[in-house]
Amino acid sequence: MNPATNQTETHTPEELPAVVTRLFKGVLYAENDEKVWQSLLGLTSHVRDYVAVLGLELILDESEGYAFLRSREDPDLALPRLIARRSLTFNVSLLLALLRRRMMEFDINSSEVRLIMTEQDIEDMVSLFRPDSSNEARTLDRLRADIRKVVELGFLRKLKGQADTYEVARILKAYVDAQWLEEFDARLADYRATLAGEPLAGGADRTGAEEGK
Repeated sequence: MNPATNQTETHTPEELPAVVTRLFKGVLYAENDEKVWQSLLGLTSHVRDYVAVLGLELILDESEGYAFLRSREDPDLALPRLIARRSLTFNVSLLLALLRRRMMEFDINSSEVRLIMTEQDIEDMVSLFRPDSSNEARTLDRLRADIRKVVELGFLRKLKGQADTYEVARILKAYVDAQWLEEFDARLADYRATLAGEPLAGGADRTGAEEGK
């Protein structure tokens, strides 16, 4: 008898390298790459095990149709970070917070799936937390730069054929989670204090956010 017949044969699924490589390139959306998405759904446990060796975890939301890789918590810093964490500016952090809050209100009050906002909608939303300025053109240019950064991060998607109109990507829910939202009122108080030039309570700086948490 061949001893090999008593052993369970293991092998790497053929599609696994392609799925993992695609995830390393950024967020995978079901609507944009249906073939890879279906492969991921069939290989979820394999992908989790594979990336865990690299100190990563798979974040998969099948109902919302997205997946991405995130570095696992590593208190001992035993592994180098493969997914970069970049500090975001105060203004970009504020914009992400307000977009997440708007999405929460949208999900509660609307039966629609896609949250669509124009640049004017975003400007009106942010204006409540923006310091008064005599140079409105400069303020608007700064906001547009912040919007471009949020588009670059993948949390806003510009709609084709519609000038200055964006879809708020639902993956934002995974980055700005429920615990973060519970602290939202306190964060807004910090934002207002910062805009007024007042010190934050306890001297803490809680205005910054980080990408790739």
